[in-house]
Amino acid sequence: MTYQKAEVEGLIGSGVPGGNVREVSLQPVSSSNNGLPTGKFAVAAVFLLSTMAYMGASPSASPANVPVASVAIEGASVDTPTKGKLFDSLDRYVLEDYDNKKAFSDFLPGVAGIFGKPMWSFFVNRGQGIASFGVESKNYPLMKFDSANLAYQNTPFLGFRTFIQGSRGGEDFLTEPFSPSNAKDGYDDDDKPNRYMYVGLADMEIQEIDDVNEIETKATYFILPEENFGAFVRKASFTNIGDTPVTLSLLDGLAKMEPKGGPLDWMLNNLGRTLEGWFEVDHFESNPAYPIYKMSSEPSDSASVTIEEGGNFVLSVLEGDDSTSFLPIVFDPTKVFGQGSSLVSPRELTVKSVGDILNGPQYGFATTSCALTALNEVTLAAGESIGFTTYFGAVDKVDQVADIVDSIKGAGYAQAKLDRTREIMDELSAGVTTETGSHLFNGHVKQMYIDNGLRGGVPIMLGDVDETTLGKSTDEDPRVKVFHTFSRIHGDLERDYNWFNIDMTYFSQGPGNYRDIAQNRRNDVIFQPRLGSFDILEFLSFIQADAYEPLTVEAIAFKIDDKAKAMAICDEAVGTGLEVLGHYNQLVDILTNGFVRPGQLFQLIDQLGIELIVDKWKFINTVIAAAEYIPIAQFGEGYWADHWDYYIDLIKAFLMVFPDGEEKLMYEHELKYFFSPASVNPRSKKYVLDYTFDYKGKHVEQLGATYWDQSKLDAQKGYLDKATGRIGEAANWQSQEDGAAFTSTPIVKLFLLGSIKFATRDAYGMGVEYEGGKPGWNDAMNGLVGMIGSGMPETYELHQLLSYVLSVVEKFDRGLVIPAELGVMIGKVNDALDTLDATGYEASEDLDSLSRAVPADLFTYWDTVATARETYRTQTKYSFSGVTVEISGEDAAAMIKRWIAQINLGIERAFKIGSQGDGDSGHTGISPCYFSYDVTKWEENGGTDADGRPTVNALAMTVGSFPLFLEGPTRYMKTIEGDLEKMDDTYSKVLGSGLRDTELNMYFISASLKGQNPSMGRMMGFSPGWLENQSIWVHMSYKYYLQLIRGGMYEKLFDEMKAGGMLPFMDPDVYGRSLMECSSFIASSAFPDPSRHGEGFLARLSGSTAEFLSIYALMMYGPEPFFIDEDKTLKMQLVPAIPLWLFKDDFTVSFLLFSAIKVTYNNSLKTDLFRENPSSYKIYYKDGITKEVEGSIIPTDIAIDVRRVYTVDSIDVFF
Repeated sequence: MTYQKAEVEGLIGSGVPGGNVREVSLQPVSSSNNGLPTGKFAVAAVFLLSTMAYMGASPSASPANVPVASVAIEGASVDTPTKGKLFDSLDRYVLEDYDNKKAFSDFLPGVAGIFGKPMWSFFVNRGQGIASFGVESKNYPLMKFDSANLAYQNTPFLGFRTFIQGSRGGEDFLTEPFSPSNAKDGYDDDDKPNRYMYVGLADMEIQEIDDVNEIETKATYFILPEENFGAFVRKASFTNIGDTPVTLSLLDGLAKMEPKGGPLDWMLNNLGRTLEGWFEVDHFESNPAYPIYKMSSEPSDSASVTIEEGGNFVLSVLEGDDSTSFLPIVFDPTKVFGQGSSLVSPRELTVKSVGDILNGPQYGFATTSCALTALNEVTLAAGESIGFTTYFGAVDKVDQVADIVDSIKGAGYAQAKLDRTREIMDELSAGVTTETGSHLFNGHVKQMYIDNGLRGGVPIMLGDVDETTLGKSTDEDPRVKVFHTFSRIHGDLERDYNWFNIDMTYFSQGPGNYRDIAQNRRNDVIFQPRLGSFDILEFLSFIQADAYEPLTVEAIAFKIDDKAKAMAICDEAVGTGLEVLGHYNQLVDILTNGFVRPGQLFQLIDQLGIELIVDKWKFINTVIAAAEYIPIAQFGEGYWADHWDYYIDLIKAFLMVFPDGEEKLMYEHELKYFFSPASVNPRSKKYVLDYTFDYKGKHVEQLGATYWDQSKLDAQKGYLDKATGRIGEAANWQSQEDGAAFTSTPIVKLFLLGSIKFATRDAYGMGVEYEGGKPGWNDAMNGLVGMIGSGMPETYELHQLLSYVLSVVEKFDRGLVIPAELGVMIGKVNDALDTLDATGYEASEDLDSLSRAVPADLFTYWDTVATARETYRTQTKYSFSGVTVEISGEDAAAMIKRWIAQINLGIERAFKIGSQGDGDSGHTGISPCYFSYDVTKWEENGGTDADGRPTVNALAMTVGSFPLFLEGPTRYMKTIEGDLEKMDDTYSKVLGSGLRDTELNMYFISASLKGQNPSMGRMMGFSPGWLENQSIWVHMSYKYYLQLIRGGMYEKLFDEMKAGGMLPFMDPDVYGRSLMECSSFIASSAFPDPSRHGEGFLARLSGSTAEFLSIYALMMYGPEPFFIDEDKTLKMQLVPAIPLWLFKDDFTVSFLLFSAIKVTYNNSLKTDLFRENPSSYKIYYKDGITKEVEGSIIPTDIAIDVRRVYTVDSIDVFF
């Protein structure tokens, strides 16, 4: 018997999140089942601390990782975790009686390591957990993808099943572990088995303890790491927990297994029965343990028939102490379920043994087969276990199964791979290892970092070919480059509208939405300073001439134009002998003929059978060092109004680390302009006369704002490469008249962006118009586009953008070389401002008596400026002329100051016109978020839209208001960060408004939408408290919390956090899922069903992870860890914002600076450290040298060493 000391943290009695911590006495702990407390001495715990895991020890050091297959355990005890949520010794979240709790969906990370091939998988807390899995996308499932509502119903029956025929002491029994028919109705249901689910960063495990039949069943799921094939893995074990021997026969696996045969998602859902005509099960080498699920050919009615040469495989390995064997797979469901097509009951097992089924015929044609591992008549002594591991995957050629069999048959293989997949996730999250007094907080930081990387991509530094690149950033050495891996769009069981894709390649990645990636990569440079300005330059390159951006960002690709460089690489990679000449030439062609991504490169090498004679890391680093990188994006649909909102956040993060790199960043790069095949219509073509929703009248709507521009597509065809049949990469970039790509410096692209957005303000000069077919961040306001709507969030971001451009122009006093076409537009905008000034309108404006009707002078200004914008877009539709004009720094500064003054006037008007909604008087003093414009006078212009409706020119407008949305004051706070009084005033007003959910101590995404026009957006179709209709939208709430810490509202932020407004300090029973994982939204107190209040939905991969990491960075690093001193040199200062309650008992907090340098704050003041200046530092170098610094400022030489990272080991900071 061993003993372990545990700490308990969380909900203990009081129900106050994060409220109580107590010490627990020594307790006996079993070495089985991952170190969880066992037996009658098990502790009642909400949180079980694993000190080893938090200190970065390898999971393999845990006694939990001893293989259990065929291992006799003398005196084995059974784990009996007590009621409530807890974490096991592997820091996996534990749910007791998981299948009787609020339903939730989740997923395994889809990470197989850099040199692994991942699969996707989703799970729910029903049945045996796994709800679907497959390769690449839901088009290629092995277990069919279902939306969450169906997955909750189907998983217990169509997913993994286990049937046990047993005999003990002459008594026979048949049981199904995890069956819903045997689930507990309540915790006191003693005759029902205990069930647990363990959710970790890398794996998910389920456990059933059946005291009636005295059988413990466990299954652990994970993605096979670091192999040249992909597999979804189920590691199952069965233990005799009785005092007498038991003989078992069992079937364990999938009740329904899909075949390989092309893209199947649509057909499975719409032509399922017809599709089954192509289904068949073959056996590799005629071995019943090697079934291949495939279609005879890909289903189609075309003249070309594609024979399916590959298949989906299932391989089940029985592991002994020193040997392994492959178990047969039952694939005919009728032999198990009979004619019970519902698959509810294994009817045949009531009259047949597993042996009878194995000895009888099976058929797998024209039906959906099963995949059940068969184990026949195994006797287990008391305490003895037996286990096997089943691998599910897909191959392009059936004979590839032979190599897979050889790979997985070794003893201990499965456990080693499980250990490794856990190590990989630990390695990915190690960079944010945090040691505070709250273990919940420490674990939550890791989970948020992982999920942020899964949505935005984990940056991998490539191009390190020798010591000369060591520690250098992308800005210091052109050989150093970045590739973001493991990313994907956030599609899952609940976000079933998104089409996710995970490449089954090395360096796996998938495309993502522009706004998602732009936000989730915000903090890349803070955690990995070697990125330098990479992210900024990539995103600024996607700004188009019309000031919009594409929807989808794909992973960058690489190309080598210099054939001599490619040949030198191949000399080293494959050799120069005649015997490899063919492979040598093939590899040269791959490297020089177009562009590839790292994963595609290795895939081609594998397909062609090219053998590398150098290490894979050395090879890819050499290739990337010699290559040029190519950003890639796709238009998608519409132009979202907020894509550009996130550039200043990216720049501010960069300046936290590289304030001395600002001038180079802004002026010493030349960036292209993305060329999209879609164009924005002018008002004359998108202001459409249509019936109102009740058909009682007509009104003007903004419809068909963007269109697929065939003339642009024709222009792109001019870049067709006849050799490859592909449109060349140059077609994606705006050219000038001579055909060369037109480029500008980053500061000019930002100025162009700000100029056009300034010219896109609405008729009252308040919000920025949603004139590109899509709204801003809150895309559920889709109807606002049709209502000729505008948004204040974009106005506040415009204020930030122009203020930043102004600061750069004034700081460096350098001119702006802009496209001549933009110069013409700006001239017209400024002329229109002169005309407006001449009317005397602004001087006579009475903000207290603003009319809903747009004043004639403002309308004229708006019409003139919008026309100038439309003319500019027409002139630059296909190309720039190539002619540029220069604006001096002085003139640019004066112009921008004038524009900012106009924006400030518009903000004042917006506050006066205000919001309007249920219970909202319009005088809250809180920033409104949206406006709409009703065209009250118009003239038909002779045109029609695609549906034949007449188009019009607007002649007069009135402005409409909406209820409060949290985004309004959140973005407004960006403009007042330096004014603590205004920040406090805004916070107090929001706290007392309809935006506060007083029941949950959280913030609604919007105030009540009762009585609003249903045309405003899809949220009007949702119940209040659900999705975007007055729910708690976690991402926007976290944006609000971020503004609190940015604005110096430290006490308010940490009060909100500790009161349960933020994870991980929510009530876990209410939240309904792991406190480590963020949800996209939480059902608010506005939802009609009170039992759902506070429950989280749409798990993980949310923008809230980016906001949390920004909060974390400001807590740990401070706002300006590096800065330029008055003497114009680089200095460093760490000024954290950490409340006293987060410090450990010894009054220290530790974190990793730049994911590598351990920093320990020593708080001898024993008080909150809210921007308190340090008294001294000790900097420990890796060569054993220690440097001490008195005072709060670290000098230049040490600051540079710290930023370079690789020579510094740790830092002690004293207060």
